[in-house]
Amino acid sequence: MIEFKHIYKAYDKGIHTISDVNLKIEDGEFVFIVGSSGSGKTTLIKLLLKEIEATSGSIIVGDTDICRMRKRHIPGYRRRLGVVFQDFRLLQDRNVYENVAFAQRVVMAPAREIKHRVPEVLGLVGLSAKYKAYPKQLSGGEQQRVAIARALVNRPEILLADEPTGNMDPENAWHIMELLEKINEMGTTVVVVTHSQEIVDRMQKRVITMKRGVVVSDEKGGYLHED
Repeated sequence: MIEFKHIYKAYDKGIHTISDVNLKIEDGEFVFIVGSSGSGKTTLIKLLLKEIEATSGSIIVGDTDICRMRKRHIPGYRRRLGVVFQDFRLLQDRNVYENVAFAQRVVMAPAREIKHRVPEVLGLVGLSAKYKAYPKQLSGGEQQRVAIARALVNRPEILLADEPTGNMDPENAWHIMELLEKINEMGTTVVVVTHSQEIVDRMQKRVITMKRGVVVSDEKGGYLHED
């Protein structure tokens, strides 16, 4: 479970990027967070990742208030999360297998587990045949699949995807969303930040709409169409 309780985030001069955000995401949900640029949606992701700190309020993940988490516990907490970005962030000098295995080596997984788990997740994302390829040899959709495999390899409880289809054509974008839906059906909580009205309307999941730092809509269905 993820729960934001009266979350505020202020930067210079006391200007709030988000104000009094209250929302709850249950285990196993698939949720979109949408809104125009500057609405606060990416701020929510950064707060969950502990990249920034809330000015006030509580963020409960599982049974832990991460706003009160000590710095030494942050690396362990982040291992519970999988993260996918718009720009892939792959290691260009390593092949597909090594990019995914790197995430396991960071957490000092045993070599036997790496040899089992990496092929498993590459099969899940449909890239078993490309394990020796380097990022520059892959399409944008394939690179994002590698990024998703890397995010999944340590079996995260929650997958956060920040504009995962932002650099893709509609066909590849839809394939990525189908993959995220499949991952969700396997039990992983999925939270997707997007600006794609077409994808949100088509998938008919829960949609949290942000505007000027506040939640203006939280419902199942399509994008909140503004006048």
